[in-house]
Amino acid sequence: MTLTPAFLDELRARTTLSSLVACTVKLQRAGREFRACCPFHNEKSPSFYVNDDKGFYHCFGCGAHGDAIRWMTDHQGLPFMDAVKELAGVAGLDVPAADKRSAERAERAKGLHEVMADAAAWFTEQLHGQGGGEARGLLERRGINAATAATFGLGFAPDSRGKLRAALKDYGDPLLIEAGLLIQVEDKEPYDRFRGRLMIPIRDPRGRVIAFGGRIIGDGEPKYLNSPETPLFDKGRNLYNLDLAQPAARKANRVIAVEGYMDVIALAQAGFGEAVAPLGTAMTESQLERLWRMTDVPLLCFDGDSAGQKAAIRAATRAMPMLAPGRSLAFVTLPQGQDPDDLVRAAGPAAFEALVAKAQPLVDRLWSHEVAAEPLTTPEQRAGLKRRLSDLASSIADPGVRDEYHADFRNRFDDMFARKPAPRRVFQPQRSGGRFDKGRGGWKLPDPPATEGTRDVSTGGIDPVLARAVLAGLIRHPAQIARHIEILGSLKLANATLARLFEAVIDVALEDQALDSGHVLTILARSGFDQVASDLLRADSLPFTFTQGHADEAQAMADLNEAIAVMVARPRVDAALMEATLAVQTGFTDEAYTRQIALVHERARLEARLANLMLPDEDDETLG
Repeated sequence: MTLTPAFLDELRARTTLSSLVACTVKLQRAGREFRACCPFHNEKSPSFYVNDDKGFYHCFGCGAHGDAIRWMTDHQGLPFMDAVKELAGVAGLDVPAADKRSAERAERAKGLHEVMADAAAWFTEQLHGQGGGEARGLLERRGINAATAATFGLGFAPDSRGKLRAALKDYGDPLLIEAGLLIQVEDKEPYDRFRGRLMIPIRDPRGRVIAFGGRIIGDGEPKYLNSPETPLFDKGRNLYNLDLAQPAARKANRVIAVEGYMDVIALAQAGFGEAVAPLGTAMTESQLERLWRMTDVPLLCFDGDSAGQKAAIRAATRAMPMLAPGRSLAFVTLPQGQDPDDLVRAAGPAAFEALVAKAQPLVDRLWSHEVAAEPLTTPEQRAGLKRRLSDLASSIADPGVRDEYHADFRNRFDDMFARKPAPRRVFQPQRSGGRFDKGRGGWKLPDPPATEGTRDVSTGGIDPVLARAVLAGLIRHPAQIARHIEILGSLKLANATLARLFEAVIDVALEDQALDSGHVLTILARSGFDQVASDLLRADSLPFTFTQGHADEAQAMADLNEAIAVMVARPRVDAALMEATLAVQTGFTDEAYTRQIALVHERARLEARLANLMLPDEDDETLG
């Protein structure tokens, strides 16, 4: 069917996007827009916005973006033409008639769905018929009950080259071949692809059968045989059990990716309905994106053997370029040689839940894998580790997450090899004529707490001077506002003027994401912030690359992301340090004192990270 841009534009114009989204998502008015917790990933604070004027929705958390048609395809799971027809019916528009070629394609797709549904029904009949005893015995040995078999539509393909072909002969051989149910070699008679196998239907998000996986009943190879790729089935873009796992994942607030069909089925029977599996391939980028639509941190639970752990690392490295703030992976480690099916049958659901509760964050899995990759006894081997970690971090596209990984790997490396850091400047800003005052004592690292004086810690939340620098950087580089909007929106500043200015900057970004610095200043001036914003942009007041007018753009962006990360982390560390200090003062123990020292060093690392961002004064001496 040929749809002109003019027709699609008219359809979008006649559709009120907020009304469409509000049918399934609770929206709240936010100025000229609406906001909600994102329906494409789980979150606690709203980062999903709907703009009727511009006709699009956007999530600043997971990046989901689109118009009314995209909403119907991505959220409602409709094919493109079905989405158009449904929206057109509500809008009172007639969909243009199909041309001959488009009509043929639509009819062929309809035929493929029908033949796959009939094939699934026939396989189920065979499972419960006289010839299905061996397959039923396999299910019994695997502990799969009748209710679970029915839920997943399990069936049986007899060990015959022509029984399915004969049962579905009304469709004709060409359609059965296109559906992947028959194999034809050159000019010989087509024959059934699946023979002597337990049949496992693979369904799309709408629950329609699009392919099959066949498990051998007795001995033979391959153990699993999957449908070939067809017009309905792209194995790299689908996940097994996605149709049933999506609602279960929303309820459980998690999704678990395992290796195989039987793992998914066994976990579902044990109460873990949120399990999915790739379809005979390593986890792809498209499959990872599907997982992230369901939850921010999918759990990957691959087999406990070496092959399973290699698959986990391949998935981890493939995910690296796609990481974003709040979006990561975690890994469930199974006992050596076991898969989820083995575990839940042998030890029960509680044993699996206990492992899930101890899921390993992505950064920990990467670190432990690289450390174990080779001996680290020579300088060359340690340099190799450092290079591998740096390459992993550098593969991340998001600059904020990339900087965090570089810093995390660097700290782990230094801690592991007990390196004493060279003396660095520590960021200790004080107000002095609108400039940073390094103090008469110069830069120094704090000593570990040893006296009551050093144990007396006070905290004041977000540092107002650092907050001013970050604001200046965001005004100079407004494209970064949207990247950090969730973090910026959650900041708690004691300074009311700075807090209002942060809110104004965020509102500007929501209004228009394609801004330059001059436009931002113009909009802020309308809100009465012209003088404050102009003061922030004085090049001599805030010595960072991102506050300067002529700094290298890439360096300024990286430094700004690092400054935001430190600004957000510092109050948390300060609060923890205050708590640890009070614990030491009220009841000294080795454990409390060790934690206090660790937090002092963590705070020192944050200060050092920030100090390294500062531009040196011309009269600064070289720091050794």
